Amino acid sequence: MLAGIDEVGRGCIVGPVVAAVVVLNPDKPIAGLTDSKKLTARKRQQLAAEIKRSALDWAIGRAEASEIDRLNILQASLLAMKRAFAQLSTTVEKTLVDGKFYPDIACPGETVVQGDLSVAEISAASILAKVARDDEMSVLDRLYPGYQFAAHKGYPTKIHLQQLQQLGVTEQHRKSFAPVKRLLVD
Repeated sequence: MLAGIDEVGRGCIVGPVVAAVVVLNPDKPIAGLTDSKKLTARKRQQLAAEIKRSALDWAIGRAEASEIDRLNILQASLLAMKRAFAQLSTTVEKTLVDGKFYPDIACPGETVVQGDLSVAEISAASILAKVARDDEMSVLDRLYPGYQFAAHKGYPTKIHLQQLQQLGVTEQHRKSFAPVKRLLVD
């Protein structure tokens, strides 16, 4: 029983970092799995629905902006992965994690750099995490009009930085990240 884990949102300056874990069903292969960033939003949505239907097990974990500020982004990412893994109801024999760092979980495994491109379970996790975080950015967009969170997904784009300067820092912003921190110091 193999699980794959990936996270999204490390480079954002607002919102949580979100991780997903997926245990695919070897009897129900899913065509088109790859790094979520290589897919259109529509294709990600379609694949996410198929993953949720076909996988043996899956879960989403997160770490909030306040936890990112307190722990740092790497430790918060690992915490989100640990929280996702803890929700699995399937007993996993091995876990493959995208990147270089392995979370503190009670399961043998290894890290795979660019695993979202080469390991189906990690690709599936990448897709579920991205869809979950993008959906959350759409909710934040409605809660905080003017920031255009649905458009830039929380990344420090030119528009986001302009709106941040104009409208100020929200409680959802990561106050330890340089573009936000600078505004709080000024």
